[in-house]
Amino acid sequence: MNKKVVIIGGGFGGLAVAKSLANTNFEVTLFDRTNHHLFQPLLYQVASAALSPGDIAAPIREVLSHAKNIKVLMEEVVSVATDEQIIGTKSNKQFKYDYLIMAVGARHSYFGKPEWEQFAPGLKCLDDALTIRDHMLEKFEEAEVNSEAKDLNFVVVGAGPTGVEMAGALAEISKQTLINDFRNIDSSTANIYLIEGSEQILGMYPRELSYKAQKYLEDLGVVVQLNSIVTDVQKDHIKIGDQKIQTENVIWAAGNQASNLLNQLNAPQDKMGRVIIDEFLRPQNLENVFVLGDAAHREENGSALPGLAPVAAQMGKWLGRFLKNETQVGFKYLDKGSMATIGKFKAIMKFKSFTMGGFLAWIAWCFVHILFLIDFRNRIMVFIQWALSFFFSKRGVRIINPRH
Repeated sequence: MNKKVVIIGGGFGGLAVAKSLANTNFEVTLFDRTNHHLFQPLLYQVASAALSPGDIAAPIREVLSHAKNIKVLMEEVVSVATDEQIIGTKSNKQFKYDYLIMAVGARHSYFGKPEWEQFAPGLKCLDDALTIRDHMLEKFEEAEVNSEAKDLNFVVVGAGPTGVEMAGALAEISKQTLINDFRNIDSSTANIYLIEGSEQILGMYPRELSYKAQKYLEDLGVVVQLNSIVTDVQKDHIKIGDQKIQTENVIWAAGNQASNLLNQLNAPQDKMGRVIIDEFLRPQNLENVFVLGDAAHREENGSALPGLAPVAAQMGKWLGRFLKNETQVGFKYLDKGSMATIGKFKAIMKFKSFTMGGFLAWIAWCFVHILFLIDFRNRIMVFIQWALSFFFSKRGVRIINPRH
C-alpha cells in the first residue's frame, strides 16, 4: 500500500516537498487555507502598489497539475493527533497519514499586545498587502479632499528586510511617484518613519552594510530611529518611548510568532513558538512528523537558521529526497547569500565574507527575484511592472479596492 503523506502549508517548504514527491508511489495530500502559493519576498511590492497579486502568486493546483499522485485541498487544518496519525480540518473532516509535514509558517507577533494589530497590520499574506495598499492610497486621497488632513505620517515598525524595503517603497511613492498627481497637497511632505528596537537596521547583516542601507534610506527621506521601543499603538497615534507620533498609518514588521497548530505536537518550542527539530527535521520523539521553514527551529554552527524562503525551500527538497530514500545524511543548509533592496537602484547583498551595496547589488537582487518567481508569466509581468516603476517612476497598481 502506498504511504500517505500529508503536507500542511503550500509555501516554499511545503511546495518543495510536494514537487519532490510528484509522480512517485506516495499518496500526497497538500492542505492550505488559500488556493495559491505566494512569493512572499515580493509581498511588500503589492503593499506599495508596484505589483499586482497575480504577479507574485500562482494557484497551487496549477503548479502541481502534472503530479497525478498529489491532491490539493483548500482546507484549514485545525487539529493534529500524532498518536492516531490523524489530522482534522475546519470542515470536520479527518485524514490519516503515514508521514506528516508541517510547513505552517508564522504570523507577526505583537509581543503580548494583540490589540495593536487592528491599528498596525502586518505583512504576511495577500490580504495584508492589499489592506495596507488601499489604506495608504486612501490617506493621500483624503488629504487631497480635506485641507486639514495634509500631514501624512507613515510609521514602519521593525527594520528587518520587510520593514526596510517597505519604508524605502513608501518614501519613493510619496516623494517621486505621486509628486505630480495631486493639486491640493504636496505628497513629498509625507513623513516616513522606520522604528527599530536594536542598535542597527538589518541586524543579520554586517555593520558596514547596515550603515550603508541606513544611508540609502535617509537619502530617500526616511527618518530612521534606532534603539526605539514601541510602547503603545492607537487608532490615531503611536508611542515610541515618550515620543508620540500622530498617525493612522502604522505597518508592523517586527517579530514573528509560529502557528498555534504546532502546540498540538507537544514538542519543545523556542520563544517564538517554533518547534525545535533535529538534523532530520523531526521534533523530539516524533519519527514520522517533520517541521519546515518558519515553523521550525534548527540550529547549525551555534545559531538558529533564519526564517527565509531559501531555508524552507532547501528543507523541502531535502525532505523529499529523504522520504524517497535518496539520502540518509541529515539536512545541512547551504547559504547562498542574502540581499535587500532599498528603493530604486540601491540594494545590499552578502555572500559569506563578500559584501556589496549599490547599483550592482540592485541588479543582482532583480535577477535573483525574477529567476525564482513561480512561472514564466509571472517573470514577464514583474519585469514589465519594474520597468515602469524603476525607469519611469510609475506604479501601475494604484487602484483602491472597495472591499478593503
